Amino acid sequence: MNLEAVIESRINQGLLGRWYVVAKSADVRRGAPFAAKALGRELVLWRAGDDSIQCVEDRCPHRGAPLSCGRVIGDHLSCRYHGMTIDRTGSIVSVPALGKSGLEGRKALTAYAVEEAHDGIFVYFPSAEYPEPRALSLPSDLVDPATASFLCTAQWDCNYRYIVENLVDPMHGIYLHGDTFTLAQGSKTDKIEMQTTEHGFVVQRAGQRGINLDWVEMIINTSFMHARVIIPYPISGGPGGHMLVVPVVTPIDERHSRIFFWRTRKVAGVEREIWRFLFRTTFEARHWFVLEQDRQMLSSIADDARNRELLYQHDGGVVRMRDSLAQQARRQVEAERAAATLAAH
Repeated sequence: MNLEAVIESRINQGLLGRWYVVAKSADVRRGAPFAAKALGRELVLWRAGDDSIQCVEDRCPHRGAPLSCGRVIGDHLSCRYHGMTIDRTGSIVSVPALGKSGLEGRKALTAYAVEEAHDGIFVYFPSAEYPEPRALSLPSDLVDPATASFLCTAQWDCNYRYIVENLVDPMHGIYLHGDTFTLAQGSKTDKIEMQTTEHGFVVQRAGQRGINLDWVEMIINTSFMHARVIIPYPISGGPGGHMLVVPVVTPIDERHSRIFFWRTRKVAGVEREIWRFLFRTTFEARHWFVLEQDRQMLSSIADDARNRELLYQHDGGVVRMRDSLAQQARRQVEAERAAATLAAH
């Protein structure tokens, strides 16, 4: 496969050297392994005795049975098929059927670094450039103790690139979401402005602010790619002003993705409780209605649609997103090839 084809494949599969959210904290319960898939890789997660989350390939090294069907024994994971037990490093702890085996202590599976924060489980996928886990760069909107947040997730049947391109397209809001609670207002005609930031870029409407999806920041040049989207809320939407959403997209494979959204508002004390109550009872269903409109649209677009596009001024964010992914994918692939050449000599 030539270099350009390898780069395109890497973009479609998902960039390496980054943290990805693969599950919510509540998904990984004590005593029960949890299966996840990201970047085309089958993973199994479990909680060790100290409540930390571990992650290895979801494959028993004995016969290939899924370890996610197994049992958690202390800090380790035991395969249900024949009992082979694996530790958090992917090494074989025991082979009960043999009693004593020379396989004990052998590194047999790939293990992944894991961090748990703000109800999300993050897994690091190493690259030739960054083989060791980079510091997890969480957005300040989540770290701020004065901010209340909720994390939701869903699977969408499309490549993740369609989803991130949709995020940097503020003009679609007034058209696709024009019949919704918060996004029915505003002009259908405008220009798009672009602004480079320290870790990415901002896409915003030139003639309108605070009415629709008028402003989006994409953070792409860190260890954790995410966006910041302002959702304008009227006074009837409760305390805290506009809602800020922190969406992230995890590629499952080239045809499927998992989205994670933190919905946040600057509220504390009694206002925090009011906001939580209003969101759970009223606004969450409306939020999902908007997301369902996006899901249906993006899942209906052909895989090769970008080969037949007629882009215009409003698509500046889409072009910038594609260029950034392509540049980073090229660096990764070239670093891998250089490392392979060095190893061969």
